[in-house]
Amino acid sequence: MFEIESKNPDEIIISTKKTTIKVNVAESVIDASLPVGKITGPGEFEIGDATIRGIATESGRTIYDIEIGGVHTGILGGIEENLDDIVADILCTSSVRAVREIEPKLVVSMGNVDGMVSELKLSAHTEKKFKVKSLDSLPTTKEVVVLN
Repeated sequence: MFEIESKNPDEIIISTKKTTIKVNVAESVIDASLPVGKITGPGEFEIGDATIRGIATESGRTIYDIEIGGVHTGILGGIEENLDDIVADILCTSSVRAVREIEPKLVVSMGNVDGMVSELKLSAHTEKKFKVKSLDSLPTTKEVVVLN
């Protein structure tokens, strides 16, 4: 089980019982309060019960796939490159194109939610934190969550 929250449009925070992982997409930085400091750029990492894959894009930025308990969360922000490299059950993005290409079960909006909802013809609801119990607990029809 884990929770997803966001304090600003460029940052997603994923919390489990063991770990808190802050991903800043604008800076391509992961902060998990590790003794070695922050993680920057692409690579594969294990932090607590999370497996993180940072994928370099053509423009030099990084997109992330974080897997916890069999649930893949893709964190892209507004990046629309290397979408074929991400398979996500939950997608944190502001890109309508990314949602269409990746086809997640749940979208966490990281930008203009009104444009995303109208263009994708989906419903949206607002939550402070989104709790994920398991892959089976995700919505059966695609929906958009706005975190604030």
